[in-house]
This record gives sequence, structure tokens and C-alpha cells, in this order.
Amino acid sequence: MNVSRRQFLHAGTALSLTASVRGAGEPPRLIRVGQIGTQHGHAEGKMTTLRKLSGEFTVVGLAGAGENPGAAFDGVPRMPMAQLLALPDLDAVVVETDFPDACAAAHAAVQAGKHVHLDKPGALQHAEFKSMRLEAEHRGLIFQMGYMLRYNPSFQRVIQAVQEGWLGRITEIDAMMGKKLEAAGRRDLLRLEGGGIFELGCHLVDVVCWILGKPSAVHAFSKPTGSDGFKDNQLAVLEYPGAAATLRCNMADPFGNPRRRFLITGTEGSMEIMPLESGRLTARFTAACGDYAKGEQQLQLAVSGRYDAELKAFAAAIRAQMPLPWKAAHDIAVHETALRAGGVTP
Repeated sequence: MNVSRRQFLHAGTALSLTASVRGAGEPPRLIRVGQIGTQHGHAEGKMTTLRKLSGEFTVVGLAGAGENPGAAFDGVPRMPMAQLLALPDLDAVVVETDFPDACAAAHAAVQAGKHVHLDKPGALQHAEFKSMRLEAEHRGLIFQMGYMLRYNPSFQRVIQAVQEGWLGRITEIDAMMGKKLEAAGRRDLLRLEGGGIFELGCHLVDVVCWILGKPSAVHAFSKPTGSDGFKDNQLAVLEYPGAAATLRCNMADPFGNPRRRFLITGTEGSMEIMPLESGRLTARFTAACGDYAKGEQQLQLAVSGRYDAELKAFAAAIRAQMPLPWKAAHDIAVHETALRAGGVTP
């Protein structure tokens, strides 16, 4: 099992780090943050969240803005990336560029000594990602990949059940993450050799590798629905000793969002999240464990903003100078596995 108790507790209590680096009643030191890029699908949401979390961050600049980036960026000072990274009191950057530019921007920030939040999947080339990620860890910088499911309360419950052994020995994971991608989006993602499962399904890869580790083998299948060459309908099977994980990504599915799901099964129980970010969790156990009764129960967990918890944890880790539990080895394994899931040999 890849999830240690210490690792889970670190992840589950990441938001409490703030209290350890300030006195009682003192406001937290605001993290001075800049954003690089507005082209990523999460870019506007990240900026909106950074500005909303005014007790955690102060946004000092924006570099690499595209045309008409959106109202979320109104009033944010714009400047070249070199100027942003040269600000002496800049603590961190959030990288939300177009895919081909993401790793280079993150690497520039690392070399400037800044903490980095890099949105998924991080890079097109594995060697580039690995080099950058290892350097960030070597420099002792806080580095966070933009996998928001790590901080979702339903997934936190699943991780707790795994690390406490309530599910028994894990035998299978079955998950799906899809959506209906229109023509413009298909053209944009054609550049990704790994297709939709690399761009979107990487969220699922991250969770599977968190629970089971790096797979011993990955088998990728692609059955495109169109004639443009985009891998929009994919299946990946990840092999583990005594277990297998099946991951699907269908970007031609008009009901892809409500069908997004994650099901984990062990010898003593199972837990299913559907839709992924809804907070709806169905748990089944062969015996009572923790706060759960024997048999099936359904929970509706409170879910805050999509990026709130991860960015709060990012700020808290910077203040405490305490690395997040997802180390370079994990992020590198996720990137490699996501490529393999898309049929790409790193």
C-alpha cells in the first residue's frame, strides 16, 4: 500500500499548518503571488480563488496574459515574466500557461527561487518535467501540482479508509472522467499525443498512484470517435500485484460531467464517488469501522470552492516551509503514467 499513515495525516491536516507559524489571534502573513499565463482551462478559476482568499494571498502581478483573459484578471498589474520573477518580495507563482509553455515557465520560477503551483498535466515531455521537478525539490521549494481531487473531501475519506485498512486489500479501481469537447477544444488538444486521458484523466492517475503507487505495467487503448486524429475515447489498464485500475476518458460524451466517477474495491469493502466533485459518497463495508456502519451507506459531504483547499494548503506550506506530502517521485510517476495511459512512451 502506497499511502502511509504519516503521509495521509500530513495531507489531511495541511490546512492547519497556518496555526503553527503564527501566534494565537495573529493574522497569517499574506503570500505574495503572481500568475503566469491565462490560457489553461483552470486559469480564470485559479485567479478568482487567489483573489477571493484575501486572507491568504495578495496578488502582485500577471505575466503572459492572452487576449481577453477574462474579468477575473481585471486590475491585476501586467508585466513580462522576467519582471514578475525579479520582484524581490514575490513568494510564489501559479503557472497557468498553454501546455507547451508550462514546464519552461515553472522551471524559470524554480530557478528564480520561487515556490510554484503548476497546473496539470505539467509538461508535454517527460524528461523536461522530471528535470524541473527534481530541481524544485533539490532547492527546497514548495511545489504543488494542480490536482484538485487531492483536497476533495470525498477523496480524503477514501484515502482515510485505505490507510486505516477498512477496505481490506485493494483489488480494483474503476474510474471515469469525461466531457463533451467542442470543435475548438478538439483542435487545441490535438497537440497532445496522449489525448484526453493525458489532459483530463491525469487527475485520476494522480489518485491511483497516490493509493497504489506507480503501476508495474500500463496498457492503453484508443477508439477515436472523429476523423481529426484526436484521441477522445480512451481506456487505460494499470497493473499492480493483485490489483488492476481501469481508467476511462470519453471527450465525446454529452453526459461526461455527471458520469464522472471513482470506485475503489477491496476485500472488506468499497467506496464510490459519483459525480467526482459532488461530495456524494457511497460506502459499503463488511463490518463496522470508524464512523461507518456495516453494509451500505450514502454520504453527502460539504464541498467548498474547487480550488480553495489546495491553494490554502499551498499558502500554509509556504509559511511553515513544510513540503506538501506529494514529493517529486510521486509527481514524476504520475506524469509518466499519464503519458503511458495515453499511449505515449516517455
